[in-house]
Amino acid sequence: MKRHGVVLQAARGPVPSLAEVIAGGSIRGSWWGHAKGRVIFRAAHAVSESPDVLVCKLIDDKVTYVHRRLWPALVKLAPHFAKERLAKVWDEHTETGTHASRQVPFPDWVPRDVMEEAARLSPLEAERVLSKVLAWKPAKRGKLRPGKTADPTDAAERRSRRASA
Repeated sequence: MKRHGVVLQAARGPVPSLAEVIAGGSIRGSWWGHAKGRVIFRAAHAVSESPDVLVCKLIDDKVTYVHRRLWPALVKLAPHFAKERLAKVWDEHTETGTHASRQVPFPDWVPRDVMEEAARLSPLEAERVLSKVLAWKPAKRGKLRPGKTADPTDAAERRSRRASA
C-alpha cells in the first residue's frame, strides 16, 4: 500500500490488486472463494481500518485504497474526477445483521493539513504523483479506463485545436 500509493481491493486496473498480490496471481471468479480468501479478507479489513488509507471508488467504481501521501495530489486534481468517486466509503453491519454502505462525501473527509498541502502543490506535480490513475480513461461516464493521458500538453493541444477551428 505504502509503496504503490493506490491499490485496488480486488479488481484489475492500472494499479495492483491487493487480492491478487496476496493470492500470488490472477484470481478466477470471486476472491471470497479463493484458498487465501480469509487472508485477503483480513488484509483488506486491516488496510481499510488504517487512518492513513482512504477507501473510495476512485477507479471504475471499484474499492480503491489511496495512501495518505497521495491525498494532496488527489485533492489538487479533484475536478478531474466525479465527486462521488472521491467519497470515503465503508460497509457496516446494521442491528438487523445486514450490511449497509456508508460514505463521507468529498471534501468532508479531507484533513486541514492535506488541504493546505494540496494548495501548495502544483497541478503538474499532482499529475505526476497520480499518473497511473490518470492514465485510466472512463469505462462509463465519470469513470476511468485505459488510455487517458495525464500529459498536460495533450489537453493544451486539444484546446489549441478547438480555438483555431
